Amino acid sequence: MLDRVTGMQVFARVAALGSLSAAARALGMSQTMATKHIAAIEVRLGVKLLHRTTRRLSLTEAGRGYLEAAERILGEIDEAEADAAAASHEVGGMLRISVPVSFGIRQIGPLLPDLLSRHPALSVDLGLNDRYVDLIEEGFDLAVRIGRLQDSTMIARRLAPCSVLVCAAPAYLARHGTPATVAELGRHACLIYTLSRSADPDVWAFGPKGEVRAAVGGTLRANNGDALVAAAIAGQGLVSGPAFMLVDAIGDGRLVVLDLDHQPTPLDGVFAVYPANRRPPAKVRAFIDHMIAVYSPAPPWETCGDHRSRGLHLLPHPGSD
Repeated sequence: MLDRVTGMQVFARVAALGSLSAAARALGMSQTMATKHIAAIEVRLGVKLLHRTTRRLSLTEAGRGYLEAAERILGEIDEAEADAAAASHEVGGMLRISVPVSFGIRQIGPLLPDLLSRHPALSVDLGLNDRYVDLIEEGFDLAVRIGRLQDSTMIARRLAPCSVLVCAAPAYLARHGTPATVAELGRHACLIYTLSRSADPDVWAFGPKGEVRAAVGGTLRANNGDALVAAAIAGQGLVSGPAFMLVDAIGDGRLVVLDLDHQPTPLDGVFAVYPANRRPPAKVRAFIDHMIAVYSPAPPWETCGDHRSRGLHLLPHPGSD
């Protein structure tokens, strides 16, 4: 007889994703086996749990009742296992994390050796990707996300604040002058990040709530922040980005933070998010606790805004004596 708990897991995942094939992939089993689990439940209960069409699966009335009970039982099992793991102080297993590329390379990767040394039974699969990742469908335990969160089905823990800075290379400022106000940005070459979550990547936001807007433009656009930072260092133009991407170049003088009349609107923060329908296992809690401990009271990238362009307005403009 097929395992009942696994059958509940398959059914709950099918209900969440609306597809047997997607549920099978998320659970690491064949679609044939997933179908057998659903069929075994329906035979055992003597009712149909799913309406099947050529395009999507939907729940019957009996299926909705069974899903509610199954999610409650699965949640209790997860909680019992998490409590047992916590009681034994054992953090182990494979932790799959989805992280934006630049943040993962700069801020997460260097912290993982210490986390792993603290928990020898733990292993980490770090997925670096700037696209939005469906944690459930793709089998991740949690994701690190930066900025405004849009998925209300996830539980979010804020790990750290994240300021936004506008920077340029000293050589660019020497050639073109240093803007002192937001209104002057439109006269400068600005490097545009095309994956910006704002409605218009050609508009930069300033002020605590984004109440001051600046239309910007330039000759280079990219869907990767590292490419824009490299272009700014090479003197291509002004770059606006999260402080964690700019801190190294600011620290060694390759970039200068512009001291404008309005400060860039900060991002909502750096968050760890995980599915809301279960208590996080010990490995997820261990990762979150480690990140918060490292970033408290303030992460290192939040100090780079002190390196502002005070005095750079004295640099000669092109054509001056």
